Amino acid sequence: MSVKIEKLEHNMAKLTIEVAAAEFVSAIKQAYNNNKGKISVPGFRKGKVPQQLIERMYGEGVFYEEAANILINKTYPKESADVEIEIVSNPEIDVEQIERGKDFIYTAVVAVRPEVILGAYKGIEVKKQDVLVTDEDVEKELKKEQEKNARFVDVERPAENGDNVLLDYAGTVDGVAFDGGSAENQTLTLGSGQFIPGFEEQLVGLSVGDEKDVNVTFPEQYHAEELAGKDAIFHCKIKKIQAKELPELDDDFAADVSEFDTLDEYKEDLRKKLVERREAAAKQARENEALDKLIEASVMDIPDPMVDRTVDNMYNDAARQMQSQGISMDMYLQYMGQTEESYKEQIRPQALKQIQSRLVLEEVAKSEDIEISDEKVDAEIEKMAKSYGMEADRLKEYMGEAERENMKKDMAVQEAITLIEENTKEV
Repeated sequence: MSVKIEKLEHNMAKLTIEVAAAEFVSAIKQAYNNNKGKISVPGFRKGKVPQQLIERMYGEGVFYEEAANILINKTYPKESADVEIEIVSNPEIDVEQIERGKDFIYTAVVAVRPEVILGAYKGIEVKKQDVLVTDEDVEKELKKEQEKNARFVDVERPAENGDNVLLDYAGTVDGVAFDGGSAENQTLTLGSGQFIPGFEEQLVGLSVGDEKDVNVTFPEQYHAEELAGKDAIFHCKIKKIQAKELPELDDDFAADVSEFDTLDEYKEDLRKKLVERREAAAKQARENEALDKLIEASVMDIPDPMVDRTVDNMYNDAARQMQSQGISMDMYLQYMGQTEESYKEQIRPQALKQIQSRLVLEEVAKSEDIEISDEKVDAEIEKMAKSYGMEADRLKEYMGEAERENMKKDMAVQEAITLIEENTKEV
């Protein structure tokens, strides 16, 4: 087994991997064993046809393709891990020599981690962030909590904006009912914009028991293409009207919604939390601006296959997230009017930014000799275990050495961005 490395332009490299002829023969034998049960030849039971006979019948190279895949899958992970370059993409494989009695030779073109010429990362000028919390801000936050704790009570008057109405409706287009166009006992908040534009406004003024035909037009960009831009009629019947009733903002309200006994104490806590949120948001804004400027001031040549792999990872992460919500990625793309290709093209700039950010932050960590101790990793695992409701030792059992090393790298990167942010200059 031997590996030769040829460096190419734009942080690409070609690995030429040579595998001994004897190993290729073994791989052919394995390919034969994998397939012999599927091959039928008159006079032989399935699985009993000799390898030599199959090769005479179908050609000597009948098992070459599978044998090549066996050898590549067996040798590439180990050989690529042992080279002195850091590979950051999936390989583009080409078979150079494949013949019984000769060494098996293939090449793998890969992207290599780019070198980074780091710009100045201390003293970066960023926009000054306003974290002042006013009395008006506190009152707005208090109003939000009041709205959250509102209740709806039955009323015997015509419906108004802000009311909840319980209704039945049946929709038609050109006199024909359509999928999803009918419902019973549907609750709708008037003025919320939940339904098609123009629908809710036509229910204002109706009373319990009233029926009305509501005329609307579906938006041109409606997700159901067969309805987009079509005129529709919904026959509606109002079954209940409920008005929003807000609780009084007093000490009893504070005691009901918080751990405090008085409204003044509760408002002070709201102020404190608002300050914390704004300070955290300001810190994040400084980090983002400083990182953008550092990327702009740094030099790095990002190879396209490195971006391709990151795009694929982001796409697969999104697909898993959708699946956890019971939605397939195909359904999501169809709903959004996209294809896999257009979605990937859309997230490509984000993937590039992710790569650039990681590279410069890793370089800052290296320049500052930031190293994460095992004690820090253990402390982080303790936090993770607590958030998962697990014992820390149990979580450690699931984590191998590779996961711990990745945690160290992630924590070093986080310390690097903190260092950059703490050394910014607000202007």
